[in-house]
Amino acid sequence: MNDFMRAMDFRHACKVFDEDKKISDDDIRTILEFGRKSPSSFGMEGWKFLVITDDELKAKIRPLCWNQKQITSCSHLVIILANIDSLKVSSGEVEKRFTRREMSKEALDSYMGLYQSHLEETLSSDENIYHWSSKQAYIASANMMTGGAFMGIDSCPIEGFDKDKVEELLGLDTTIHQLSMLLPFGYRIREQSSQVRLDFDAVVEFV
Repeated sequence: MNDFMRAMDFRHACKVFDEDKKISDDDIRTILEFGRKSPSSFGMEGWKFLVITDDELKAKIRPLCWNQKQITSCSHLVIILANIDSLKVSSGEVEKRFTRREMSKEALDSYMGLYQSHLEETLSSDENIYHWSSKQAYIASANMMTGGAFMGIDSCPIEGFDKDKVEELLGLDTTIHQLSMLLPFGYRIREQSSQVRLDFDAVVEFV
């Protein structure tokens, strides 16, 4: 537990990375595994991770993200995508993912029915699906950030971007994936500022 708490204390939104230090292939794959193994609603894994290391592409993305220096100074820029089409029953992916676990036809039909009825409003439009799957993607991104911190690797979650322009630049088919957030990883170049948080009792209430 002490190691985990140290990782939580280490993690901060790193604003400037050391451009001369690169994350090893093994370490970035481990961080991505933390995301891949994350929990998701109905086990749908409604995310995809684009990993960008090309400096020219980073430079094109940066102006579309409020010109934030993290985009170009990081070692690896992970683009967190929220799935759209694969979460629709009509795609066939929902049934395919349910049947990864052995179950009877009766159990499968019951689970499919539960999925459709419980998510009737959510599945009614691509916009609603995006809001749902983007929330799931945040679970994966949190695990990647904390896991990276445990390894001594910094990160900075970025929501400041022009969604439409970044999606256009990346050539995304937005009926399949949409941009959820950007998550640069690398190594800090200066000491982090003191962590500031509300007191425990201000955010926790036992009932």
